This record gives sequence, structure tokens and C-alpha cells, in this order.
Amino acid sequence: MICRSSTTTLTCCFQRFDPLHRFTHISIPISLTKPSSFSTPFLTLFKPCSSSSLTLTTQPPQARRKFAVPATMLHQNPLVSDICALAVSGAIAFSFLRLFEETAKRSLFDQKLNRKLVHVSIGLIFMLCWPLYSSDGWGPILASLIPGINIIRMLVIGLGIYKDEATVKSMSRFGDYRELLKGPLYYAATITLASVIYWRTSPISIAAICNLCAGDGLADIVGRRFGDKKIPYNRNKSYAGSIAMAAAGFLTSVGYMSYFSWFGYMEGSLKLVLGFLTVSVVTALVESLPISTELDDNLTVPLTSILVGSVIF
Repeated sequence: MICRSSTTTLTCCFQRFDPLHRFTHISIPISLTKPSSFSTPFLTLFKPCSSSSLTLTTQPPQARRKFAVPATMLHQNPLVSDICALAVSGAIAFSFLRLFEETAKRSLFDQKLNRKLVHVSIGLIFMLCWPLYSSDGWGPILASLIPGINIIRMLVIGLGIYKDEATVKSMSRFGDYRELLKGPLYYAATITLASVIYWRTSPISIAAICNLCAGDGLADIVGRRFGDKKIPYNRNKSYAGSIAMAAAGFLTSVGYMSYFSWFGYMEGSLKLVLGFLTVSVVTALVESLPISTELDDNLTVPLTSILVGSVIF
């Protein structure tokens, strides 16, 4: 706030900075009058000048922010801040990967359950770190390096160039290192592309990652436990698993919409909620088809989410 005064008028200018490097300016001239006879001697009465003197410049509704976050979180320089954010989010993501590698090595969980815990958690945890990055163009590029490194890991291990039994055990169905060239590789590629292309301002990135991680991940967990009633056109899928997938993908998408809306990166609305519901239901239907089993869920789920989301959002 900047104030300029004269003998009769005090003009205050308020300046608000938002995460997208835009400003909102408000200039309010206030006249100064002497206190009335019954007022406390030390008080000065302030009253606004005429309404025509009030200057207000605001952003359009879609650009308004519910929470005034700074343009950079960790440092004044956007690039330095993004490098710090890369270090923090990378440490968090790889710590969780290391945790599940240890649980797989020690056989604390069933191998299939351990693999699905990795599937559900890593992408969602990584997406929680997106607000750490600045609104500068380097933000999504540096953020995408984290899943991008996993693409390289999947290729190196899946091609047999480097042996890592803990990673293979935590991410494969049957303990075959070549499996990493399919589902785990598609998983890392989806999150990489969602980061660098759509980023945190797009509901498409939310839909793709949430349906892949929460939706597809919980579909397998719930389907194995409660999936007695199979879908007629695909005996490998169950009603319980498909319903769990649609519900988990939808609820998680709405949760991340609220999360990013709170930071001001998008505007939450009923239209978006209905859009997420449509994407999750259609994605669950496609995932239940035999062709999805033949190809790979980690490929068909994000592709469906992106295609349907591109039409709806």
C-alpha cells in the first residue's frame, strides 16, 4: 500500500500481486476533516471522496485468486526457486519409491498389493508438490524431470542394462524385469507429459493422473477383494472394481481441483465437477473392455482421460 497526502486529501493505492505475475490496483482518495466537537480530540475523521474518485482495476473472474500465493515459493528468483522445488519434490518422490522397494524386499505386503500401493501413491504425491514451482516457464519443465528420470530407469532396467531386483519386485506383476517396459513405463510417461504439457492449470492433467493413479490402482485392490461378480463381456474384470475405479478417480479429481483452486491455479465449478464425473465413468468403462486388458491399463486409462477431457473441458 502506498499513501500520498495533502492538507485535505489522503490517496491510498493498494497493489496486489498474484501467482501469474499480474497486478490488481485500487486507488482510493480519502478526504480529511476536522473532528466534531463531541469527538475525541486525538481522532481524525476519514471519509471517502465521491464515488467518481474511486479507481478500481480488477482481473476478470477466472483470474481471481482465493489464496494469494507468491509468484515463487522458495526463492525470489524464479529459476532458483524452481530448482529448489525440484530438489524437494524429487526427494519426496524418491523417498516413497525407496520405501516401497524396501517393503517389497522384506515382503511386508503381498507383491501385487505392494505394486498397487506404488501405483496409487507416487503420482498423487508428486502432484501435491506442484504448487512449490513458480509460474515461470521453467516450472513444468523442471517438474517433469522427476517422472522423466523414472522413464530412463524403466528403460535401463527393463532392457536388462542394469539390474535392480527391488525395483522389479515393487513394480512388476510376476517379477520379470521386462514388465517395466510396459505398465511402469506408460505410468511414468503419462505423468511426465501431463506435467510438461497440461500442468496445474488444466483439469486434463488432474483427470489423467487421478484416474490412472487412484482410479486404476484402487480398481485392482477392490476388485481382488470384493470382485465376485464379474462383468459378462470381460471375466477378468468385476463390477466392484469398475465402480471403485470410477468413484476413486472422480473423488480424487474433485479433491485436486479444490486443492489447485485454493492456490488459485484454476477456478473450481460445478461444470468441472460434472466433467470429472463424466471422464471417470467413461474411463472406467473403457478399462473394463477386453482390449484394455490386452494392451495395458496404464496406457488405455490416461489416453481415454485425455481424449474425453479434451472434448469436455
